[in-house]
Amino acid sequence: MKLNRRQFVILSAGLLAGCAMTKTGINGHSSDTRKRDIDAGPADAFREEGVYDRFRNQGFFLIRRHGRLLALSSSCTHRSCTLNTVPDRTFICPCHGSTFDAKGAVTKGPAQKNMPLLPVRIDSRGRVLVQVSGTG
Repeated sequence: MKLNRRQFVILSAGLLAGCAMTKTGINGHSSDTRKRDIDAGPADAFREEGVYDRFRNQGFFLIRRHGRLLALSSSCTHRSCTLNTVPDRTFICPCHGSTFDAKGAVTKGPAQKNMPLLPVRIDSRGRVLVQVSGTG
């Protein structure tokens, strides 16, 4: 098969786009599923009850509830858009309108699955470590 210059450029662009998708995945999220710990800072920085949303672009929300520290994934379970927090400590997807309660349970679709709970631990230095997937 013989290609002219235009056909070659179009095919090459398609090939490059396909290769890029295998690295970044859908919606620009990494398709890498390796686990890694993110150091969220000293445990003392999270004494107040509520949602700490400054980590949402790193893949999680930290939540202090009833004296316990939890982490919920910040990706919507519908199409992986990054969720926003609402003042009442719930979550909303800016892409398709799914909503989740303060515990991460779906309250309105199109999402069907609850927000995943992520492993949290405090290391020997008193730092909060949250385990997330990918290289972010």
